[in-house]
Formats: sequence, structure tokens, C-alpha cells
Amino acid sequence: MSTRAFQQRLKQEWLLVAFGLLAIALAAVDPHPWNDYRRWLQLPTLAGLLGLMVAIQGIRDSGWVQHLAGALVARTHSLRGMGLLLISLTALLSMVLTNDVSLFLLVPLTLAIGGLCNLPVLRMVILEALAVNAGSTLSPIGNPQNLLLWQHGYVPFFDFVLTMLPVAATMFALVAALTWVWLPAGQVTVKAEQVDGHAVSTTQAILSTMVLITMVLMMEHGHAVLGVCLLLLPFALFDWRMLLRIDWLLLATFAAIFISLGHGAELPLVQRGLGLLDFDQPLTLYFSGILASQLISNVPATVLLMGHAPNAISLAVAVNVGGFGIAIGSLANLIALRLAKQPHGLRLFHQVSIPFLLVCAPLTYLAWRWLG
Repeated sequence: MSTRAFQQRLKQEWLLVAFGLLAIALAAVDPHPWNDYRRWLQLPTLAGLLGLMVAIQGIRDSGWVQHLAGALVARTHSLRGMGLLLISLTALLSMVLTNDVSLFLLVPLTLAIGGLCNLPVLRMVILEALAVNAGSTLSPIGNPQNLLLWQHGYVPFFDFVLTMLPVAATMFALVAALTWVWLPAGQVTVKAEQVDGHAVSTTQAILSTMVLITMVLMMEHGHAVLGVCLLLLPFALFDWRMLLRIDWLLLATFAAIFISLGHGAELPLVQRGLGLLDFDQPLTLYFSGILASQLISNVPATVLLMGHAPNAISLAVAVNVGGFGIAIGSLANLIALRLAKQPHGLRLFHQVSIPFLLVCAPLTYLAWRWLG
């Protein structure tokens, strides 16, 4: 690889470089035992992410995504109607299959649709990132922070859903309104040269879907590492080329993020600062959860504040709202942008998501306090 190509690759992988350097700097300044680094690495989460990537790659290779994209394009006539359909599917799937799984399914579908018609792909992917944050808020199993707080707070499943309903409804209504305003008002125009009748392997699609479901169940029951090992073995033996198409640098990026942010959250200075705040005040907890999510992502923010929050639901509201704004606020945002691979994606995301957070945060707080 030439020097110029290497520099271009570093530029593309700036998140990996930045958080990798941060992890190294923190390790030098504030060394910890090896077990702490293993804990911050969140190996089960990385293993689950890898399993999902393998399963979704199989679904892509089957041609099922392209076939479904063609069917949706043929049956949907307005761009706004298609946008509302896609964000609704994204939000609904995130409630039962988690936010990451929803994006791994819907973003490739969106890219395939964009190849068939005039749908603005980057705008749609950003809207799906916002929708997955809104939809997953409702369910205790919709995202990692909800799952963690649901188990930590011993909140009954349906009590959690009912309490979070005004919050999730407010978020989704705002995403739907943005979708209607931001997408063009025109009709779907099919790119005839792209409609080439993709071959579909039904057997591969079924097997890959079964793998996806199995991986989700293994993650749900705490066996993500075992699940991905059992999944990788047959591919390594019989279809190792497919494994080469996995985005391994995305996994490395998340590993660097987990280690550096996990370490940063436990710095003595950070812990002393938390001791100065009165988390019994709802507004203090709410804005602390949002701010912490913007700085270290909402899952580490949940871990950081969990011991200080008077109840799990209050913190859940804060960190779910914190998924909007800066891209690092939710790892789902980074996954969506990485899967899309669109130029200037991060810039456009922030131009939309930061104002969205500024509007969403006060409205969601009012909905939670009045209706929750």
C-alpha cells in the first residue's frame, strides 16, 4: 500500500485512530489491571455485533434484500410515503430485534432501494438512525441501555413499556414530522437501468435468517461469545471468502471506543465531579444523562450514572434522548453511517441530529413528566 493510500485509509478510519490513541494515552496516564481492560472491552457486545454482521452478509449475498427493494419500489409511489414506511419498519423492528439488528436489516435495504429509484439515500439512513433510537426506547430489550436498566431496576416488562410510551411516541412523532418535511415531495422515479432481476437464493436467505434469529437469542441469554464461535467455524471451513467481506475495522473501532470511553468514565476526576451533583432532582438527572451520552455514548453513560440515579426509568429516559445529537451519543448512529458509506455522512448527520436533540429534549421531558 502506497503512502498516499495509507494516509487516505487513515482519514477514512479517523474514529478508529482517534479512540485508539485515546485508549493508549489513558493507559499510559492511568494504568489499570488487565481485568479492567477486559471489562471495558465488552467482549459479549463485540461478539454479538460480529454475529449480526455475518448473518446480515449472508442475507445480502442471497439477493433477498435486492428483491425486497424492488418490490417496495414497485408498490410505493411517493418518496415521503416510502420514507414514512421505512422509518416505521425501523422503529417497529428495533422494539423486538434491538436497534443494531434493525439497522443491519434496513440500511442495506435502503441502499438497494436507492439504487433502483430516486430516494435520497443519505437522508433516509439518517432518518432511520433517528427512528431506531425512538423505537428502541419503548422496549426493555430494544437497546443495551434499556436492557441493563430493566434488569438493574427490576421493573416489570409492561410497566416499563407503559412508562416509556409517551417518551417513545414523542420521539417518533418528531422523526415522522422531520421525514415528511425533509424528504422531497415528488414521486418515486425508477432507474430502469438498475432493475436487472437479481437472482435470489431462497435457501441461503432462509439459513441466514435462521442464523440471525439464533444469534439474537444467544445474545439475549448471555451466550454471544459461544454463539459467534459456533457461527464462524463453518464459514471459516467452507466459505472463508464471505468472512473477508465483513467490516472488521468497524469491530476494531467499537473495541477502541469501548476501552477508551469505559476507562475515561472511571477516572477519579470524573467520579469526584459526579459526587457534586444532586441526582434526586429530575432535571439534574435528565440533563446529566443527555450530556454524558453526548460525551461517552449512552451505554457507558448508563453504567456511569446507574449507581447515582434514584430509579431506573428516569435514567432510561435521559440516556435514550441522549442517543440523538452527537453521533457518538448512540453506537447505532455510527453503525448506520458506517453501513451507508455515503460521502459527508457525518457532517449531514450532525446538521440534522443536533437541532433535533435541542427540539426533542424539552418536548420529551414534558411528555414524560406529564404523561409518564
